[in-house]
Amino acid sequence: MSTESTQQMAEDATLRAEIDRSLRHPVMFFFTSGAAWLAVSLLLGIIATAKSFAPGFLSCVDCLTYGRTFAAHMNVLLYGWCAQAAFGTMIWLMSRLSRQPSQSSGVILTVGHAWNAVIALGTIGILSGNGSGQPWMGFPNFVWPCLIVLYAAIAIWSVIQFRVRRGGHVFISQWYILAALFWFPWTLLTAHVFIHVIGDGHPVFATAINAWFRSGLLFLFFTPIAIASAYYLAPKVTGRPVYSYSLALFGFWALAVVGPWAGMQKLYGAPIPVWLQYAGAGATILLLIPAIAVSVNILKTVSAKGETVAHSPSLRFSVAGIIGLAATALFAAALALPGSMSLTQFSIASYGFDIFALYGFFSMCMFGAIYFIVPRITGREWISTKFIRVHFWSSIYGVVFIALFCGLLGGYLQGQAVENFSEPFASAMGRYKIYTIGMAIGWVFVLLANFFFCFHLLLMWLRLGRRSNHPTLLKHNAHGQVHGPEGDLDSLQSPTS
Repeated sequence: MSTESTQQMAEDATLRAEIDRSLRHPVMFFFTSGAAWLAVSLLLGIIATAKSFAPGFLSCVDCLTYGRTFAAHMNVLLYGWCAQAAFGTMIWLMSRLSRQPSQSSGVILTVGHAWNAVIALGTIGILSGNGSGQPWMGFPNFVWPCLIVLYAAIAIWSVIQFRVRRGGHVFISQWYILAALFWFPWTLLTAHVFIHVIGDGHPVFATAINAWFRSGLLFLFFTPIAIASAYYLAPKVTGRPVYSYSLALFGFWALAVVGPWAGMQKLYGAPIPVWLQYAGAGATILLLIPAIAVSVNILKTVSAKGETVAHSPSLRFSVAGIIGLAATALFAAALALPGSMSLTQFSIASYGFDIFALYGFFSMCMFGAIYFIVPRITGREWISTKFIRVHFWSSIYGVVFIALFCGLLGGYLQGQAVENFSEPFASAMGRYKIYTIGMAIGWVFVLLANFFFCFHLLLMWLRLGRRSNHPTLLKHNAHGQVHGPEGDLDSLQSPTS
């Protein structure tokens, strides 16, 4: 190896370490506070699920009625955990790929504290009976302007970081991050302005906009961030370039073209223009195209490194999340068909889909990113392989049981029973009781998984892991040899320019 090449590698390592140090506090704050909100959401989810088959459970506590706990559960999951995990991953990826240390970490950290304060006030508002009543928009109306302002600070910082990037290259992950940066405020502002400012409280109008918003938030913000993390980690950990950059470009534009049209199929049979319902259904089915393109591209990238996938804590979660992306698109397409929509529209199937998309796909990708990023910004090894293994398998079992078995299967059977007019409604609704009990059991598995995750993350926050110059969880084989460390070459993502 030439002296010039060695010097360049040393300079790159120094720059990466400087970037990691500059973002240590805001990124760790987003990850740890998000993990804490995830635990709160899971507890609320267990309470809400238990109340669906045992209405008397905690009936003495007025703020824990089913309607309030379920709304708080979903909104805390979305804005407490998912959004903060996305922010931490997004700002770290943008700095790493732009090759620029952060000069405004204090501002980002302040925004993080303010975001958590607003989420706490919003959650208290829901539990006290002052929620808006709209799915995924359940916080009191004062919350959304605050979220927009706080998000603007993160977005402006990210755009500036991209603008001052070194080398002028635009990497695959940056395509998705930049798109998500602009899609999120467009989706959030459009929905809230049309419902709370222009809509004048019209219920059908508000329900239609809300359906579009839920789809947009999932496919135009959470999905791009998750894909960006996977496109970053797959080549980094395996040491192989992305399988096909043409396929990456195709998947990105397919999502950009199709994603904004999805959502209205949820109002099948409602008094809105029929073409909107079928356009939403068609767009949702067509989301299979970008999902398959991304999944094939990333799985092909890691296919020759099966042992690395098995031993890398970050890649294991990311690959599971990308498989979850394909399953989420298939799940969404199945629910969007008019024949199935008539059965599942008012059943627990839609909740099963939401949980599978937000946890089985998005959260699994975020866990992969966190397992990769945290050792680098703390300079410490992950402490326990057993904790990570329990977290992974408990998450897989829990989310599959909740979403696919209890949500999808239970939702279809519930819909069939409700559509059978010869059967009393109470009897039909009672048929899905066993599935809600199973869903509560599944949530216990997920809660157990995230107990180990939160505890492990807290130990890393306290910097109790072993100090390492190669920040990853090193895995020894039977001969005492080490698999690792996970790669740190940013150039494995081919630039577009």
